[in-house]
Amino acid sequence: MTVATPPLPDEAPDHYLSRLGTVFAHFDRQDSGNVSYGVVIDGERCFVKTAGHPGHTPFLDHAQRVDLLRNAVRLALAYRHPALPALHTVVESAHGPMLVYAWADGELVGVPREHRDDPTSAFHRFRSLPAERILAVLDTVFDVHDLLGRDGEVAGDFYDGCLIYDFTTRHVSVIDLDTYRPGPYRNDMGRMFGSSRFMAPEEFTLGALIDQRTSVFTMGRTVRVFLGDHLPGPLQEVVTRACRPDPAERHASLPEFCAAWRDARSQLG
Repeated sequence: MTVATPPLPDEAPDHYLSRLGTVFAHFDRQDSGNVSYGVVIDGERCFVKTAGHPGHTPFLDHAQRVDLLRNAVRLALAYRHPALPALHTVVESAHGPMLVYAWADGELVGVPREHRDDPTSAFHRFRSLPAERILAVLDTVFDVHDLLGRDGEVAGDFYDGCLIYDFTTRHVSVIDLDTYRPGPYRNDMGRMFGSSRFMAPEEFTLGALIDQRTSVFTMGRTVRVFLGDHLPGPLQEVVTRACRPDPAERHASLPEFCAAWRDARSQLG
């Protein structure tokens, strides 16, 4: 699918998308300042992500948000996986690029803290699934990170809000990988972007080394968030190592962690 009609140089994304198709969803309460849309174009549902209005600067200024969208394009062109929504096209506008993705069916697993214990929330319902169904989702998440890790990518700001789960088809989509980038690099922020439930100690320490061992910690914490501390022995060993405070004591890379996870899963039969 391609979007053939270019926007006018000074036309705002929402006006352009309303001309191009039918806007059925509007996502403008993002910490990043990005604004996204659900749009039906030529009978197909799409997710369109933009950098938002140039005058709106909650945490990142508009130029920084544009840079992250360019990085998202780089990742989408470099990596293909059934759990990664396909990027159809990029449309340039006066407000920056509009990234047109395939629509991901399902519900966002991450919800605000005050709703996590609500039995009707996607987070609570997901955590209440049988362990084997949650493990199957984790298998997919780790498969995606194995793919990225083999090329040296380091995870950034991964949390439950990066997962869309279809409770009917059991398909999981991994989204919002805009801040993933090749590593290693140094923490130049102090407290980096992300959910503290998933973040490694070095993501809070200015000047600390950020590499795939940091990403390994995040993957381990993902297991803990969804399944708690009561895991079968082989999985418990893998996750305990992944979540050690000292990076040197964790698995050295995402592929190493993913291989250990798969081996532990195979031992469960």
